[in-house]
Amino acid sequence: MPATRVARVMLESPLPQLDRLFDYRVPEALAVDAAPGVRVKVPLRSAGRSARGYIVELEERGEEGAAGYEGALSDLDEVVSPVPVLTPEVWALARRLADRAAGSACDIVRLAVPPRFVRVEKQFVARQAAEAESAAEAGTTAGSTDSTGTTDPTETTGSTGSTAPADPALPAVALSGYSASDAAHLAEPGARAAIAAVATVAVLDEQTTVGHWALTVAELAAAVHRAGESVIVALPDYRDQEELEAALAHVGVDDVVRLDARQARTERYAHFLTALDGRPHVVIGNRSSIYAPVSHLGQIVVWDDGDALQSEPLAPYVHVRDAALVRQEQSGARLAFVSHSRSTEVQRLVELGFLHAVAPTPRYLPRVVPTAEQDDADAPQNAARIPSAAWAVARKALEEGPVLVQVARPGYAPVLACTTCRAPASCTVCGGPLKVAGARERPSCSLCGAIAANWSCSHCHGTTFRFASIGAGRTADELGRAFPGTRVIVSDGEHHVLTVDARPALVVATRGAEPRASGGYRAVLLLDGPRMLARESLRVAEDCLRWWSNAIALSAPRATSVLVGVGGELARSLATWQQEQVAASELADRRALRFPPAVRLATITGTTDAVNATLTDLKALLTEAEWAKMDTLGPVPADEGTVRAIVRFDYSIGSPLARHLRALVVKNATTRRSKAGRAAGYRPPPPTLRVRLDDSEIME
Repeated sequence: MPATRVARVMLESPLPQLDRLFDYRVPEALAVDAAPGVRVKVPLRSAGRSARGYIVELEERGEEGAAGYEGALSDLDEVVSPVPVLTPEVWALARRLADRAAGSACDIVRLAVPPRFVRVEKQFVARQAAEAESAAEAGTTAGSTDSTGTTDPTETTGSTGSTAPADPALPAVALSGYSASDAAHLAEPGARAAIAAVATVAVLDEQTTVGHWALTVAELAAAVHRAGESVIVALPDYRDQEELEAALAHVGVDDVVRLDARQARTERYAHFLTALDGRPHVVIGNRSSIYAPVSHLGQIVVWDDGDALQSEPLAPYVHVRDAALVRQEQSGARLAFVSHSRSTEVQRLVELGFLHAVAPTPRYLPRVVPTAEQDDADAPQNAARIPSAAWAVARKALEEGPVLVQVARPGYAPVLACTTCRAPASCTVCGGPLKVAGARERPSCSLCGAIAANWSCSHCHGTTFRFASIGAGRTADELGRAFPGTRVIVSDGEHHVLTVDARPALVVATRGAEPRASGGYRAVLLLDGPRMLARESLRVAEDCLRWWSNAIALSAPRATSVLVGVGGELARSLATWQQEQVAASELADRRALRFPPAVRLATITGTTDAVNATLTDLKALLTEAEWAKMDTLGPVPADEGTVRAIVRFDYSIGSPLARHLRALVVKNATTRRSKAGRAAGYRPPPPTLRVRLDDSEIME
């Protein structure tokens, strides 16, 4: 019996029950183009429908004892593209992460592989063919790798999708601001590190100033790239990407591939194909760049892993930090988490000895003054939103250059209250909160936009407002009056400012929107600290510390930063620049309370019956030893008509628990199937059960 060539295909489907490989016969007409990683169209067994997917594996079947489905197989309908865009390494990563998060691999592949554009792909294939022809003319054997590492786009790689270089050891790495011994450790094969960034700016030339962290990452990436290996750097947003691009250009790296959500879709696909071409590249981008299909991966860098933008909002909600850890394990590449303020997740890995802590040498200590720790005769004035000590620092610094003022909220007056009883002012039409959008604007509703004409308080019938919260716009007005003749610049979600020059100016910015100043800010004022800390969140302390640390790091060397209204451990750790102590304290509290990252957790959301049935089935699937390593909170009411339960469990049982939860999601999803005895046309309600592992928003 002749052997049959079988393609094992991953379907692009949101249905959890289809999250597995399906077998299809490869017809002779498609045999040339059918290869692992290519896009295909395949038939489904119902109603003549078809689906798109990717070939993951190819097998020869027909011999006695061959594994797989032994019946009649359907044929592939079409090879959509001959370019293998899903590399074996990325597929293995997607499968591993999906299993860890109790999700579907196709959801991760959707993040990893951009949509296809035929024109862009044809240009890529033509360019690859021209390069191969040039190599052949130069005497290179057809299909082999040339001196630059270029390979035929249809050539498949090994089981991991990457080939390690013959000598993985790097030459000496020189990092500005760090010791030779730390740099030598970072150059070791498979090195894993948590790097504390130097908290100031680096002046590259007269026109370009970047955060020192960008220079550190660029120097590390340049050393790896010069050794013939690829680098992936995952950054929170476009501001960080532009800083790093400037730093990479400064250290002489011009082979930079940017994968950014702000790119046009055609441009993003073109850059994705460039990363796929077999040469070593430095890939920079947002969280999805961690799945870039580079070859010879030698270094993974994650900048500021605690930033909320590094958390994936789409199912299966895999954080870039977890994806980086799994990819490093699979590829053997080096891994570095770089930040000014360490997250509790990274602190846990440092305490376990999994990550090596690297700090600047000599130690860099910014000058931070917490006003709440001051005890002098001027204390009443220091209780103001901008105390006299902060005014004095700003006034002196403005003689030399720009001053940064960080505030909590955008807008002018985001929240209004009744002057008489201090109750929040609400709209008389829909009950939404009232705000003032500008200095000459009338109060209006944040939800429906109705103007608050003839407003009266529903509690005391007062008719006048007060500003319960002051935003960036109102702060800019106040500073403009206090410093007449001084430029005032606002940077927030509505006003995008990336850089400011070295002339004196007051720059009022919300957290995360602070522009870079040429030469660094001459002073930094951190306002609204108590308001930031009042947010209900499990990680509010580490978030605030990170926001303040990142703002302070935009200052010039020896500049003064003033933290207003915050005292205690947070203020002391910032003044002594020992944020890791707060991370260690937070982690100890999480261990005592059994909250992440001390343990993992899963949130189970759905109808009361579905959630209770899932918890009952889960207990039946786990062994007694496994059940002893977990506990359950809830169920409690969630959104309308649903409840939520939280399952906390040790890392040691993460794999079996995720596998069981995934099976229960599939079980719930298949309840829509018709059963014998039901009336014609009956359709059960759609499944509502949703499982999310490592949910960071449980207390927000």
